[in-house]
Amino acid sequence: MSISYELDDEALRLAVNLEQRYAAWMDAERLLVPGRLTWKTVSGTDYLYRITNGRGNGRSLGPRSRKTQAQWAAAQTARQTSQTLWPTLLRDGALYRALHLPRIASEAARLLREFDRYGLLGTSLLVVGTNAMAVYEIEARSRFASAAGVDSTSDFDMTWVAAEPRHTTLAATGAAPRTLLEVMKRVDATYTLNTERTFQVRNSHAYEIELLIPKSLEQTLPRNETLRPMPLPEQDWLLPGRRIEHVVCGLDGQPCRLIAPDPRYFALHKLWLANKPTRNPLKRPKDEKQGTLLLSAVAERMPHYALDDTFRDNLPSELVSYFDHWRQTAHT
Repeated sequence: MSISYELDDEALRLAVNLEQRYAAWMDAERLLVPGRLTWKTVSGTDYLYRITNGRGNGRSLGPRSRKTQAQWAAAQTARQTSQTLWPTLLRDGALYRALHLPRIASEAARLLREFDRYGLLGTSLLVVGTNAMAVYEIEARSRFASAAGVDSTSDFDMTWVAAEPRHTTLAATGAAPRTLLEVMKRVDATYTLNTERTFQVRNSHAYEIELLIPKSLEQTLPRNETLRPMPLPEQDWLLPGRRIEHVVCGLDGQPCRLIAPDPRYFALHKLWLANKPTRNPLKRPKDEKQGTLLLSAVAERMPHYALDDTFRDNLPSELVSYFDHWRQTAHT
């Protein structure tokens, strides 16, 4: 199967520049996540305080010293960097749209930026489902999914990938949000848990986010986490291999970082889903097409992802027949 709509050199240069600028902007944003820093004078001594809410409450980081002065200076530099780079990123985003680079729903992009601020992407969360196709298109330097019309979606799927148990989702940052839902509410206060499907969150516009979890990692989900996904053995198939990471833009042109599973395992998982008895019949044709197109893109455009006998030997037994069928079909 041939791949069409190749990204040209101008688009690729923009993608590289966007990733570099976004990384610098996000480094600055993460320094600002724990809260605003300010000096307070108590009994004639200056103390550095971190303000953690809108009411001005916070905690002391200590009296003015070389250490606290350095913390203050770093925060000021980070704030200036963030404010300077964001307009540049928006200009890049406008050009990104004009060059027809892969985009995802603006809602998904906003959520990914917020998850990125709190260091959750790749460490706790991985993007799965149709949104992942954008990052695969950039890696393949081709709009193969867009050309086939299988790159759009009205929901957002993520899977939990933390390898070690955590007391709370955001314990490492010491930040105010303590759960994934609280992070989502920082983006849109109308996101609420679907009490009948506790792995799903919706906002007032009916945009849906679903959290999945591999069976092997069910014990790593924090007990205080609001979302309670059902452990699925097939989600374990998305953990091996080398993940792909790129910066993409939402439909509004605002950038975000997207990390997705190894494209080979993702594609075979899609082919398996297309034949899963309990799968929504309306989704099966799209699953089949996405899986087949992505495997072809890997074979033709991603030589660093081998599709050989060694790869086959390491596949979960449930996926071997789908790989064999694809390989036989691809060579006939």
